[in-house]
Amino acid sequence: MSETEKSLNRNAYLSRNVGEFADDLIVVGRRYVKVEDLRYGTNPHQSAAFYKPDGISCPIGDMKVLKTGKSGLSQTNLEDISYALNIVKFFDEPACAVMKHVNPSGAAVQFADEPLRDVYVKARDCDARAAFGSVVSFNREVPEDTACEIMGTFVECVVAPGFTPGALAVFKDQDKYALNKHIRIIEVRHIDSLPRFTGEAQCVHNTLKVLADGSLVVAAPLTTSLRGVDDLCPAEAQNKHCGEQKSEKIPDEQQKKDLVAAWYININVRSNGVVIVKDGQALSVGTGEQDRVGAVEQAIWKYRNKYKGVSTLQGAVMASDGFFPFEDGVEVAAEAGITAIIAPPGSLRDADVIKRANDLGVALVYAPERIFSHH
Repeated sequence: MSETEKSLNRNAYLSRNVGEFADDLIVVGRRYVKVEDLRYGTNPHQSAAFYKPDGISCPIGDMKVLKTGKSGLSQTNLEDISYALNIVKFFDEPACAVMKHVNPSGAAVQFADEPLRDVYVKARDCDARAAFGSVVSFNREVPEDTACEIMGTFVECVVAPGFTPGALAVFKDQDKYALNKHIRIIEVRHIDSLPRFTGEAQCVHNTLKVLADGSLVVAAPLTTSLRGVDDLCPAEAQNKHCGEQKSEKIPDEQQKKDLVAAWYININVRSNGVVIVKDGQALSVGTGEQDRVGAVEQAIWKYRNKYKGVSTLQGAVMASDGFFPFEDGVEVAAEAGITAIIAPPGSLRDADVIKRANDLGVALVYAPERIFSHH
């Protein structure tokens, strides 16, 4: 490849590839209006446009770009923004999600009275290597010290309900932070209006999936019935092999909070997915595996090889987005030090899994539904 070709290839990521997209369109009987033509779609050679439902307030569709770069947003930026907000929307406490390729490389919620800067560091350090070039979202106004910490590494976009003047000055200081001169700073308000719990969603939030031949699947959004720690219940099941079984170990109060946090984060992980959490911090995320125990093994490997924080797996909790078909997933988790797990029921071997969890001293609680996400 010549130097000219190399230059053109690099510049493609900073250029706009504008297609011919209508100003409005009708989808499933609803009118959508174009917000803007995007920099490009998933890749620089794909054009794309961004639309929102007409006449309806939309947190993402109505977002304000306070600082732009790279000639605007791409489809990949918007998808990461959406999934990152889909995590922090669940928390009343300050929370941060670090998104990469529509999976969280890390996430964290405030533990004790941590400042927002520390919450961000915990989310980043779950997988600091993967966080390079990420989208970072918050459910709180971003202060100056948090902005300084963010600008210490390469970040594509920061999304939050607001930014202090000091934080905006940091984000716009291209002389001091040349690595991040193209960082996009985006204000998204009313995050709590995004659908969270089953029964709350409006039809405007239905999801659309376009198949290879242009066919459409229209589906209700992925929400959960798990509203908090009071909805956690010990796993119970029975079968002919081992009779009636009930989880014997009870998670402590912090573990209960961590189980709920792990569940909310896992809703936005590509299935099969597991999330390991301790003291409000995701320690690792296992994602996209074709077998469940493989997702657990991947998460433990990532903790041991990529985690940059100070927590250990001992006493951590884990969320699984689907049931355990065999005991092996619980066994691998317990061997690593995990002592509480949340997962939905549904396996013919549920009772066997509960019995094995009891043998290993692991608390097993049932979630109200499966949360597979086939992004």
